[in-house]
Amino acid sequence: MQIIKYPGRNEWAQLVERPHLDISQLNGVVSSVLDDIRQRGDEAVKHYEQKFDKVELSSLAVTEAEMTEAEALVSDELKAAIALAHHNIKAFHESQKFVSQKIEPQPGVVCWQKSVAIQRVGLYIPGGTAPLFSTVLMLATPAKIAGCEEIVLCTPPNREGKVHPAILVAARIAGVSKIFKAGGVQAIGAMAYGTESIPKTYKIFGPGNQYVMAAKQQVSLHDVAIDMPAGPSEVCVIADETANAAFIAADLLSQAEHGIDSQVFLITTSEEVIDKVMVEVDKQLNKLPRKEIAAKALDNSKMVLVKDISEAIDLSNTYAPEHLIIQTDNYNDVAERIVNAGSVFLGKYACESAGDYASGTNHTLPTHGYATAYSGVNLDSYCRKITFQHLSAEGVSNIGPAVEAMAAAESLDAHKNAMTIRLKEIKQ
Repeated sequence: MQIIKYPGRNEWAQLVERPHLDISQLNGVVSSVLDDIRQRGDEAVKHYEQKFDKVELSSLAVTEAEMTEAEALVSDELKAAIALAHHNIKAFHESQKFVSQKIEPQPGVVCWQKSVAIQRVGLYIPGGTAPLFSTVLMLATPAKIAGCEEIVLCTPPNREGKVHPAILVAARIAGVSKIFKAGGVQAIGAMAYGTESIPKTYKIFGPGNQYVMAAKQQVSLHDVAIDMPAGPSEVCVIADETANAAFIAADLLSQAEHGIDSQVFLITTSEEVIDKVMVEVDKQLNKLPRKEIAAKALDNSKMVLVKDISEAIDLSNTYAPEHLIIQTDNYNDVAERIVNAGSVFLGKYACESAGDYASGTNHTLPTHGYATAYSGVNLDSYCRKITFQHLSAEGVSNIGPAVEAMAAAESLDAHKNAMTIRLKEIKQ
């Protein structure tokens, strides 16, 4: 990890830059696969499953027999853990339900909103070296609470044509409607355009590799909404002299093991903390099965020594991290000044892993600095707000002249007339 001491604010823009992945060369490949999916549907999906995932599939849909088999393959201990996590995620997202209220800004003018669920959503769950069954809970649970009529899940199978059993168990618990064996670009294309087996969805959620991200961006231009722009996962830790160095090292490594393009970022007011964390990182890194991945991520990572907590907060807000852990004596005061972050963890015991799995908050969060403008996935991500208004004759009388004046000023005469003819009728 790079150690930077007392950088000037004029250096911050460069300091907070993430490792850049040039995906421009991917766009041609992604575009050709998407076009093929649009043209050939299931046949193309199966072709690319054979090409990329090395599996020949007779059918894309996961059967009920496979769901039953998965139940038997998952231990009671893991099922209980999944159930606990689901309970907490459900409780947290249920608290976000929208309550509509009618307002009367002028007598005779009544306005209100209604929250309406997106009817059909698509969830992408990566397979690979770390099948993310926890993401199933994070994406499907709020979709179910929101009232989405159909929740479609795509995930790559293994070479035997099987989906990881924990993914299937989590999907059943969370209320997924249909599950399909499809990964990568072909899965995104299938959910964007629809195939003979896989329904077209209206919004696609979920993480993935650079090919998946490029595919989501391409289909979002014309065909389907997506949850948010996304890049590699990241964590930032703000620490003072009271922080626990072993805990910080564990948190940094928990993020670094995600992938070689992940980044971890420590901001501290204590040089001693940097020294202790470096020792702990070396100690803990050597015990990790994913040591090589984590080590490469650490090469992209930084420890920054700053003058005081105020500067630490400002630098963190400039970085706008996906995950922010605050290990300071006055963490509540620090938290009050945080304006750019995906999810914040307060105190030495609130590790990022808690939010990743079971505290209840959502772990699908904006990365790459997008926390300056985007929220993490929440109940509203699965809903649309439709506005309603009712005008009585009194309401038309009260706002009609203002409407006429504004329409005339914009030279939109038909707009003005639509109100004028109503005003004339009322006056008769």
